[in-house]
Amino acid sequence: MKSVGEVVKETRLKKKLSREKLEVKTKIRKEFIEALENSKWDSLPEYPVVFGFVKNIAGALDLNKASLTALLRRDYPPKALRVNPKPEIRDKFKWGPKTTFATALIFVFLIVSVYLGLSYMNFIRPPYLELREPEENQIIEKTVLMVRGKTNPEAFIEVNNQPVLVGEDGNFETEIEIFEGTEEVFVVAKSRSGKETVIRRKIVTEISM
Repeated sequence: MKSVGEVVKETRLKKKLSREKLEVKTKIRKEFIEALENSKWDSLPEYPVVFGFVKNIAGALDLNKASLTALLRRDYPPKALRVNPKPEIRDKFKWGPKTTFATALIFVFLIVSVYLGLSYMNFIRPPYLELREPEENQIIEKTVLMVRGKTNPEAFIEVNNQPVLVGEDGNFETEIEIFEGTEEVFVVAKSRSGKETVIRRKIVTEISM
């Protein structure tokens, strides 16, 4: 499957647009366009800015914004979480204004540490995935099947190897083509850290030709 940069570059070349001309249309520096096309993430700003770049470029190249940003979520490398070092605590105990301040500081530090710990666990944990349709061993009589489910809003979803847009609430739905002899539907949810959750559902096709 092509990367977001490859899709942008291929479409730009088909439209016979140089990076300089695309820079004029999008107001995005050509160096950033080149970095995006070549997946040089270290040469690009933070993810929210790059997300805006991709939406802007999609509009300029007449590409589907939802599909292109879905590719960005899949391709953009995860960032390492930074944890603040533990503050120093004096050996000698003496209760007073300084002790009160230090205690409050430790309390805040513990809250931040727990929050970062939970965030890190969520970061490395495989994404949540719920498949509502189809049901196990569902009988399919049509050539088009609706697939619905829910995952983490930041996850990237594929249904039978087809990318699917995930809503802000984590819900997703798509229609896939079913052929005679198709025996299962499989959904893959992938996090930005590369962890995957897979659900496979057996289906029974009874399509009358």
